[in-house]
Amino acid sequence: MKFKFAAVAVAAVFTLSAQAQTEIQWWHSMTAVNGEWVNDLAKDFNARQTQYKIVPTYKGQYDESMTAAVAAFRAGNAPHILQVFEVGTATMMASKNAIVPVAQVMKDAGQKFDPSAYISAVAGYYTAPNGQMLSFPLNSSTTVFYYNKDAFKAAGLDPEKAPASWPEVALAAAKLKANGHKCPLTIAWQGWTQLESFSAWHNVEFATKGNGLNGMDARMKVNSPLHVRHIENLSNMAKQGLFVYKGRANVPEPTFVSGECAMITTSSGFYGNVKKNAKFAFGLSPLPYYPDVPGAPQNTVIGGASLWVMAGKKPEEYKGVAAFFNYVSSPEVQSASHKRTGYLPITTAAFQLTEKSGFYKENPGTDVAPTQMIRKTTDKSRGIRLGNYVQIRTIEDEELEQVWGGKKTAKEALDSIVKRGNELLERFEKANKKG
Repeated sequence: MKFKFAAVAVAAVFTLSAQAQTEIQWWHSMTAVNGEWVNDLAKDFNARQTQYKIVPTYKGQYDESMTAAVAAFRAGNAPHILQVFEVGTATMMASKNAIVPVAQVMKDAGQKFDPSAYISAVAGYYTAPNGQMLSFPLNSSTTVFYYNKDAFKAAGLDPEKAPASWPEVALAAAKLKANGHKCPLTIAWQGWTQLESFSAWHNVEFATKGNGLNGMDARMKVNSPLHVRHIENLSNMAKQGLFVYKGRANVPEPTFVSGECAMITTSSGFYGNVKKNAKFAFGLSPLPYYPDVPGAPQNTVIGGASLWVMAGKKPEEYKGVAAFFNYVSSPEVQSASHKRTGYLPITTAAFQLTEKSGFYKENPGTDVAPTQMIRKTTDKSRGIRLGNYVQIRTIEDEELEQVWGGKKTAKEALDSIVKRGNELLERFEKANKKG
C-alpha cells in the first residue's frame, strides 16, 4: 500500500496549535511488515484531516496487550482503541462495562455503518446475539498453506501443484527430506491451524453449542476419532523428521522465510512478510484435508484481530474513533491493505475491487484466504467463540508439545485438552452467569 505522506510534512510546519487536535490512542500487537502497515494507516488518516490524530502504540503480543489494557482500564487510563485477537472475543464480550459496541460508536457519531457490507463470516463473529456488532474487524485472517516452490522443484515435486490432502503433504515431506531438507514441514499457531481450523475445514465440532457461539455452556470436543487420527499422523511425521516443531504462536514463521522449512500452515496475514523477505518462489494454497471425511473441505475459521472501543472516553474522542473506522473500512483502503498484508478484505466491496484490479490473476494463490472464508458456513464452521480462550490456547500448546516430544499419545493429549479446557469453560460460565 503506497500512501502519500506529503500532507504530514505540511501539517508539521502548520501554525495551528497541536492541542486543537483530538488524540486517539490505539494499542496494537503488530510487528515487522504488519507493524509498518498499521503505522501507515494512522499516518495516512492523520494526513487527510486535521481534527483527529491517531497515535498507534505497540503493546506486546496479543495476550500481553490485552492484559495491559485491562490494567489500564482499572486505573482509568485505557486506550481509546484496543486490538484484540479473535480468541479474546468472548472475554471482551463479557466485559460489558469496559467496552462500547462499535455499532453504537458509529451511530452516535453519525457515521454510516452497515454490518451487511462486511463479509458475513467476519461480521457474524464479532456480532452479539442481539445482532449488534461489538468490535470492528481490522486484520481478519484465516489459515492457509505456504510452500517453497524452489524446494519442491529441487525435490522433483511439481512446483505449481501444492499438496491438497494430508497424505499428499506426508509424501511431499518425504521427498523433501530425501533431497536433504532438514525441515520439510512446520506449523505456526498449532492450536488454531491443527485443531480449530482443522475442525471447521472438516465440518466437525470443536466444541458444543455451535463452538460457543450459541451459549456459554459450551464444552470441548477435540478428542474425536478424526482429531486423534490427525494428531497421530503429525506425531508419526515428527518421529520421521518430516514435521519439525519450531515453537508456539508465529515463532515458526521465520524458518519458512529463511528457506529452512519448506512448508508451513499459518495465517494469511503472513503473506506480506513472505512477499517482502523470501528469496525464493513460493505458493499459497488452501489447508490440506482428509478426502475420506464427508463434508470436507468446508470453510476455515476467522483469525487475526478486531478493534474494540474502550469505555469512559469523551464524545468528541469517540467521533474521532468513528471517523478512523470509517476510513479504514473504505473499499480502497481495505483493498490496498489486503493486497499488502494477506489479511482478508473485510467488506464485499473491497473483495470485488481487488478482483476487478486483476490482483488475484497476477498473484496466484492470494485469493485462497477470501475464497476459504466466503464458502457457505455451517453450525460447525461459523467460528469458535469460547470463554477463557486465551488460556485454552495455552493448554493446546502444552499438550501438543507433549505429543511432538514423544511424551504423550495423541489420544492422551487431546483428552487432557478437553478435560482442562472444560474446567476453564465451566469457570467462565459461572463467573458470567446473570443474577
